[in-house]
Amino acid sequence: GAAPLRADGSGGTMKRRAGEREKELKKKKLLEELGENRLPYLTPSDADFHQLWKTKYSKLIFRKSDTVPEELHQMVQESFLTLREHNCFFQDLVRIKAKDFLTPVSRILIGNPGCTYKYLNTRLFTVPWPTEGYDINYCSPPIHDACKALMRLNDYLHIEAVRALQGQNFFETKIKDRDKDTLIDREQSFATSLTEQGSVSRNQSSVCVAEDDRSLKNRTSYNLTLLNYMDPLQMLYLKQEPYFGMGNMAVSWHHDENLVERSTVAVYSYSCEDSAVQESNEQELKGRDPAVWHVGLKVAWDIETPGLAVPLHQGDIYLMLDDLNMTHQHCVLAGLSPRFSSTHRVADSSRGTLEYIIGRCELALQNLQTDSHSKALSLKSLEAAVVKQAEEIHNEVEFEWLRQFWFQGKRYLKCTDWWLKPMAKLEEFWRKLEIMTSLVLSEVRKEQQIEEQRNETISCFLLLLKERQKLRKEWTAR
Repeated sequence: GAAPLRADGSGGTMKRRAGEREKELKKKKLLEELGENRLPYLTPSDADFHQLWKTKYSKLIFRKSDTVPEELHQMVQESFLTLREHNCFFQDLVRIKAKDFLTPVSRILIGNPGCTYKYLNTRLFTVPWPTEGYDINYCSPPIHDACKALMRLNDYLHIEAVRALQGQNFFETKIKDRDKDTLIDREQSFATSLTEQGSVSRNQSSVCVAEDDRSLKNRTSYNLTLLNYMDPLQMLYLKQEPYFGMGNMAVSWHHDENLVERSTVAVYSYSCEDSAVQESNEQELKGRDPAVWHVGLKVAWDIETPGLAVPLHQGDIYLMLDDLNMTHQHCVLAGLSPRFSSTHRVADSSRGTLEYIIGRCELALQNLQTDSHSKALSLKSLEAAVVKQAEEIHNEVEFEWLRQFWFQGKRYLKCTDWWLKPMAKLEEFWRKLEIMTSLVLSEVRKEQQIEEQRNETISCFLLLLKERQKLRKEWTAR
């Protein structure tokens, strides 16, 4: 994932651009090395598929759809169709290497009230799921029901993730004992746990208090889900997978960004397979079946290990455990039928919640005082550090929140008006911050300040104003 953008925009942007450049160079070098050749990859029809999975991709856990309660399937699949019917899926305008692109996949973010998720320089705002203690007004009962169903799925996947992690821990602690029988058990149970709950992880879960429960909970308590939808037949152009020759990609190779470190990502996949899209049963088929959706995995920047392409059918679930998202990259390979997915994440919300940004604004406004008689506004302090902090927060609320929201935020009104009040509140804060900026200006124009302190204040103040000017131009152009 990209380095989090610092509030002042400077260091973060530089770091991110350097990171992007480095990635580009690695990619270019890889493709040059490959030339016309393609790297090998395996699918379930290959003999070594399970062996490769077990040794190099063991933190990818798969659950076939028949292990999931039928009632849950029905609720979730209905909610996908409801959201599509109400036109709640949108292509995002994302920014890559200073250019804007519309994503081929359409998305909507649903999750805890006030939560946001940032990817590729675009902040998405959750349509809140019905959370106790929150007054959420949905545009229609079906949308309320859809959000509720996804919340149910979220709870289910949380439990599955805890189980899967406990299962893995159990394996690891036993292996350390070099217990021969366990090794044999492990070989056998692995095959089952790829496709179903796996007897080991369920029955022995009491043994696995090896990991601190709190950390386990932190890394599996999903606070939002990013829903994806795409109909490949409506797409005029899909990128080809460049390294292995896996065919059409719906989503290119990537690590999921903006997540709590080592947290699990859980994905529920629903491809609307009808009788028209039958799998090609011909054995001649080398590689993956282009009619069927797959998730592709590779070890990041490694050309020794073959890739993996795992077919995804209606209602299948997969989990990326622990650091898999950091050590490996994944992509989504398009089949022929339309497909929905619900991708549940533990978003790093340290700087991404409404509560956080309101707290920041309140902090900045502590430096503003109102005269009790004349009602005139003035600043309590002109210290460089205090001024700098307020101006950083000013930039943060304007560019990370207000502009991000209004840039593509009207679309949320198709589901709920939940964000309108908070945004109005943030705009109020922003107006006061604008007043504070002009107060700094009028103060530093006055002569009576100590030269040295005044220069220090001016130089850091100017830096942030320039940044603001530059970002305003960029956003206006976008």
